[in-house]
Amino acid sequence: MGDNRGVTMPYTAPPSELTPRIHQAIAQAGGWLGFDRFMAMALYEPGLGYYTNSLQKFGAMPSSGSDFVTAPGMSPLFGQTLAVQVQEALQATGTDEVWEFGAGTGALALQLLDSLGDAVRRYTIIDLSGTLRARQADTLLKHADKVRWLDAWPDAIEGVVVGNEVLDAMPVQLLQRTQGVWHERGVVTAGQGFAWQDRPTALRPPVDVEGEHDYLTEIHPQAEAFVTSLAERLLAGRGGAAIFLDYGFPEGEYFHPQRHMGTVMCHQLHQADDNPLLAVGQKDITAHVNFTGVALAAQNAGLDVLGYASQAWFLLNLGLAERMAAATLAERSQAQRLVNEHEMGELFKVIGFATSSDWAAQGFARGDRSHRL
Repeated sequence: MGDNRGVTMPYTAPPSELTPRIHQAIAQAGGWLGFDRFMAMALYEPGLGYYTNSLQKFGAMPSSGSDFVTAPGMSPLFGQTLAVQVQEALQATGTDEVWEFGAGTGALALQLLDSLGDAVRRYTIIDLSGTLRARQADTLLKHADKVRWLDAWPDAIEGVVVGNEVLDAMPVQLLQRTQGVWHERGVVTAGQGFAWQDRPTALRPPVDVEGEHDYLTEIHPQAEAFVTSLAERLLAGRGGAAIFLDYGFPEGEYFHPQRHMGTVMCHQLHQADDNPLLAVGQKDITAHVNFTGVALAAQNAGLDVLGYASQAWFLLNLGLAERMAAATLAERSQAQRLVNEHEMGELFKVIGFATSSDWAAQGFARGDRSHRL
């Protein structure tokens, strides 16, 4: 989560219990831990990982102790506009429940619930963070009769699923090509801290990367497995749709020969750095989304792709410009960041899936790039 702003070295607080726990996991794994396992522990280890500890995380300014701001925190117009698409999807699928994965502060849920009114009978949040759940409950107090939290997936899901900056926080495997040979990059113990170590691997990116130069990239089995599981549950129910908003690229851009340093990035106190081995558990770790891989996983599991567009086109198709015209100057200024090409408008993409594509989603009416996936 968060957006990439200049790269600086992170602030490092004294190591927590998380560090020795990861050292123990490395030892139990024979001295080497794949980066996906390391990232999972750094973010989600119960009570200690970044998303499960009590750090502030979300907020507009570093003075609050926060690390990044997401679109719902920038402007309520984000959720109000997204609600137009959610309502259309609820009507098209004949459902009345919204599901949100990784609900953050609850800001998006509040914007959607305020906007959707009686169209939503129940709003279900699936979130791994107990501390964030308390904050969400506080934010959503006036909708307490509709909101519930689940720790695990049910067997079937009916309704419209929303995920804003969820896929980028799913653990990735790192692949490093050195002198023409592919390696998986993992983590080893180095004194009190951690270091990289590469091992030859049979794993490959989903497409050949042109050239012979050294090249670091990611593969996303967990995000693809997540979408596959979601598809199975939507198809097990009466049907539904899913909308994901995140930063990333289609496969052809993701594995471009010039993108040789990968996309893993960390966020702390509104600054970015590229070293996930420092300040472990105290900062966010993300990787850009391979939207082609996500789309193929959904299709292979039986979902249809509703569309794929930049966040700017998606929100403009749903009437953001008209909402901005009626807003104050300050509100317009904040909402503009959602669609500006050099901020969130182009880097962030939106992809939609449904159990049936016999309806045209308004958010993809113009600017649909599904053909580039």
